[in-house]
Amino acid sequence: QVQLVESGGGLVQAGGSLRLSCTVSGGSFSSYAMGWFRQAPGKEREFVAVIKWNSDSIYYADSVKGRFTISRDNVKKTVYLRMDSLKPEDTAVYYCAAGGYWKGTYPLESQDEYDYWGQGTQVTVSS
Repeated sequence: QVQLVESGGGLVQAGGSLRLSCTVSGGSFSSYAMGWFRQAPGKEREFVAVIKWNSDSIYYADSVKGRFTISRDNVKKTVYLRMDSLKPEDTAVYYCAAGGYWKGTYPLESQDEYDYWGQGTQVTVSS
């Protein structure tokens, strides 16, 4: 059974930073594409970033490009999302997700491409 647990969310002022973590148990972490999604109140869940199993392919949503950084540690079975220059519009519940093998030649933006999901962690950015 594959389980994903996010942590690191919280309340931060605009312009601040947070680092989210997502630790995976079960399954084969080092083979998964790992993604981050977010869902703001009243909105649909949207893609944020994805990283290939060996970190040699990464994609970001345009809204976070240049401010967020995704990374992973296959030994620790953990994926990270470093969020800098946070804006109030970044306020959302952030979810990590694990997908199957991905060549990394296109953005893995569809939620249907992911097999396992975490429970989410709240990020609130105050103005």
